[in-house]
Amino acid sequence: MTDDNTISSSPQKQTIYLDHSATTPVDPGVADVVQQTMLENWGNPSSKYQVGNAAKVVLQKAREQVAGLINAPAADLFFTSGGTEADNLAIIGTMHAARSDGRGDHFITDAIEHSAVLHAAEALEREGFRITILPVNEGGFVEADSLRNAITDDTALISIMQVNNEIGSIQPLDKLVALAKEHDVLFHTDAVQGYGKIPLDVDTLPVDLVSMSSHKIYGPKGVGALYVRDGVKIAARQFGGGQEQGLRTGTENMPGIAGFGAAAELCAQKMVSDAERINALRIQFMEWIGEEVGGDLILNGSPENRIYLNLNLRFPGVEAESLLLALDLDGIAVSTGSACSSGSTKPSHVLSAIGLSDEEAHSSLRLTLGRSSDEENLKYAASCIGKHVKRLREMAAW
Repeated sequence: MTDDNTISSSPQKQTIYLDHSATTPVDPGVADVVQQTMLENWGNPSSKYQVGNAAKVVLQKAREQVAGLINAPAADLFFTSGGTEADNLAIIGTMHAARSDGRGDHFITDAIEHSAVLHAAEALEREGFRITILPVNEGGFVEADSLRNAITDDTALISIMQVNNEIGSIQPLDKLVALAKEHDVLFHTDAVQGYGKIPLDVDTLPVDLVSMSSHKIYGPKGVGALYVRDGVKIAARQFGGGQEQGLRTGTENMPGIAGFGAAAELCAQKMVSDAERINALRIQFMEWIGEEVGGDLILNGSPENRIYLNLNLRFPGVEAESLLLALDLDGIAVSTGSACSSGSTKPSHVLSAIGLSDEEAHSSLRLTLGRSSDEENLKYAASCIGKHVKRLREMAAW
């Protein structure tokens, strides 16, 4: 970090970073914790001597910090390599355990989930499990009636994300989880995009499994976590020395885990103030962009029940990929969809699911704000967006 507002991508160039749903810059204080753990607490927490015991203390502290952010018991939290592994472990592990116990082989999810969930569902289907993919409405929400009609006597697990990574829709989990509980069905939520940004309390919202990731909350990459409610059975997906109560065996990534804990603690301190400041900036930013492009833009998804940092905007007549590349030359980092699918030329499955045509999806840009966003940089970004949108529209009209 060079100052509070911009991120250094090279010695010569500053980046205005507007892709916080893809990843976040590591907070300097968090980076200090990571470095300290690497240099001073490098022991194996499974070892019985003093160096190992010191590492175990760091591990337990981080477990409490990460679990505390969702008001979960530390003993119910298991560290993973990231959100993708947490999703796979939750879904595939739970479904295999359910089949073994005769509790059913039917899995329900929805059409706008992250690829980690949808591809896990495809893997289950290849193994003979029954899969139901629910539609969403034009706002990007799963409707309760749709879920109710999909549940059968063989349904073992439902997985609905807390916040969508592309359009920011916040699912009505209270209603959906209540439906699952009425039918005695386990419920998993991929909370990677919401964890540390909006409240989630597993005491008041009785979800059974929650996936989380460090690098979305200004922590290091390569570490995530899965909350598993006490009593929920999961079949382990890897085998070894028995770490993480045997559910996710392998020597723990201590620097990453310590950094994850520090980032979670920082989120607990900043959650309310971050939400208020960034939400106000997002509203103003959309107004500035509208002024720069002459009002010819459309917000994808619902303006309500949307996470405060997300704008997914459609610019009719503009190829969003060209706009992204032009903005990159101006030092502005944005996205046309999920970073996990950045190599794909197909339209976003999320935008398609909410009813957009291929042309409309390909004219959409995702802008996600964060702690480094401020008025000066957003005004500049809005002016650059306006400049390039006008130029691209003129070129398309030739």
